[in-house]
Amino acid sequence: MAREAQFGTWEAAVAWLRDQPERRELILDAFYDDPLIAAAQRYRASGEWQAVSQLLQGRSGTALDVGAGRGIASYALAREGFAVTALEPDPSAMVGAAAIRQLAVDSRLPIEVVEEFSERLPFADAAFDLVFARAVLHHTSDLEGACREMHRVLKPGGIFIAAREHVISREADLGQFLDQHPLHHLYGGEHAFLLERYIGALTGAGFAPVDVLKPLKSPINLFPYTLDSLHDIVVQKLSRKLPVAPLWRAALRSDRIFDVMLSVAERFDHRPGRLYSFVAHKAPV
Repeated sequence: MAREAQFGTWEAAVAWLRDQPERRELILDAFYDDPLIAAAQRYRASGEWQAVSQLLQGRSGTALDVGAGRGIASYALAREGFAVTALEPDPSAMVGAAAIRQLAVDSRLPIEVVEEFSERLPFADAAFDLVFARAVLHHTSDLEGACREMHRVLKPGGIFIAAREHVISREADLGQFLDQHPLHHLYGGEHAFLLERYIGALTGAGFAPVDVLKPLKSPINLFPYTLDSLHDIVVQKLSRKLPVAPLWRAALRSDRIFDVMLSVAERFDHRPGRLYSFVAHKAPV
């Protein structure tokens, strides 16, 4: 059974985390450290964002960052040249809307902040060229309704990127996922859906095609790990079973062999809460 949340607000939970020296790596990986502009710059330089940036090649215009949190993705989108609207319901100056407004001032970037939930987008139809949501869909109380709203506010030909969404293989795995989540016991609010539930919500909203980025294949899902660090982990694990690390390194030096190994591993990967990302396309007129 999932543990009870300890704090009444997300800001209080993050403030507590910051006072725990043994959680420093978690704070850095979640970009909860200050100064915020330095955290935003580190996010933009990360392998995760570089992979997102590749998806944005050739696109420009207006971007909606849904569930923007502290605004690290809003910052990265604005640095890519988009005029950004950040949607964030939490007014917090540490982890919410006020923090994003200050980030926009400090960075002198075009980021407008709107305080609202993702299931109710206060925007006209076809208002944005891009909708971006990092770790947002699995928090929604109405997944299908949220996807319909993302589709509604996108211009024809636009894309919706849903990054780092938690997936479970069976509904019965949800409790295990919540128990092992490093932040859920602090404030609650975490959740995960079956993969087919996400895909059904996106296609049901009208998106086509929907590209599915699998857990071990995309740097977006791997962060804070990278393909190189994943390679090292695989060598270490194989070496425990057969202690010939140099041979494993030589065998896996080939990107093709490593890629095949990851493809095989994904068939048996049923970790509760593993991360997927989705690139959903709205048809041009």
